Amino acid sequence: MLDYDAEATAYDTTRGGVPRADAAAEAVLSLVPGYARTLLDVGCGTGLVTERYARRSSLTVFAVDPAPGMARMAARRVGATVVLGDSRQLPYGTRTLDAVVTVWLLHLVPFSAAVIAEAARVLRPGGVFVTTVDKDAAHHAGSDIEALLAPYRASREPYDAAATVSETATRHGLTPAGEAHFTGHGQGRSPRRAAADVERGYYASLLGSHDPAEPARRLAALPEPDEPRPDPVYRLLAFRKR
Repeated sequence: MLDYDAEATAYDTTRGGVPRADAAAEAVLSLVPGYARTLLDVGCGTGLVTERYARRSSLTVFAVDPAPGMARMAARRVGATVVLGDSRQLPYGTRTLDAVVTVWLLHLVPFSAAVIAEAARVLRPGGVFVTTVDKDAAHHAGSDIEALLAPYRASREPYDAAATVSETATRHGLTPAGEAHFTGHGQGRSPRRAAADVERGYYASLLGSHDPAEPARRLAALPEPDEPRPDPVYRLLAFRKR
């Protein structure tokens, strides 16, 4: 797992910046019903996407992140509605919010079921939970990077597998309410960049206990090592509270 306090200052520039944030916010808001008045962004990171929820809608936007460095940056963008907090124990009352969003979060946490349960708790009836699913599978789909990394992948099912997320949501009174996709602009990695990411632990959730040295070396040796592969296309699912 990356140190997200240490990552905070460079996070946006290494994750597609404004173009990716714009695409993510537009897709998320397309799944939020017009009657919603409040939205909570769980795992908001630097607030680059969160800020766009507030700018592009009439929603009152709240945000929470467990990393102080990330939360400080988000607060500078969004304001006092950003708080430090645990996604498994949100500092909000039961049935108090109209929308809860987790973008690029569930794939990181082995307790994703607890996050979904907590989102369901704070939602009002008719409220929606919107989340990215199958995040890691979106990267390098069909590329030589994906083919090389495949044998090293952890054998466990991803924490954000769509089927598992949907099953968990159903158990907590959430029913399917829509789907959207958006492009991760600037996220198409070159083999050399992928190799550097492997070495610094970016792929820890995919590679499990494998030593990163060998896949990093093999990635750097791929043809056209500095040529970015296609950008990923991320998938969002929405669930409505009964």
